[in-house]
Amino acid sequence: ARAGKKAFITNRIGDACFLLGMFLLYQAVGTLDMDRINAAFLSGPLPAVSASLVGILLFVGATGKSAQIPLHVWLPDAMAGPTPVSALIHAATMVTAGVYMTARLSGIYLHAPEASQLIAL
Repeated sequence: ARAGKKAFITNRIGDACFLLGMFLLYQAVGTLDMDRINAAFLSGPLPAVSASLVGILLFVGATGKSAQIPLHVWLPDAMAGPTPVSALIHAATMVTAGVYMTARLSGIYLHAPEASQLIAL
């Protein structure tokens, strides 16, 4: 029961940051299409949104899903399930999705030095 609560709370923190970042992106760009977002940020920084704020929020969302520090505390307890199920859910899908999203939105991080420094840490 404690493992479930821990996973729920840490994932909701990541989800809240991810949603807030998505709202700010949609407000600034008018779409959530990754190619259009990257094109908009590669054409120059957008005045309506801070690339660093959006980058940090999206990265915190990704850390919640991919169990990176500081939102990594849920993963060891979640791995107590059956091995094939844990391997599929956590290693193959859920954990890699955050890393993939961060890589796909690289256009944002080109204009977000603070977010890039956070990722480098």
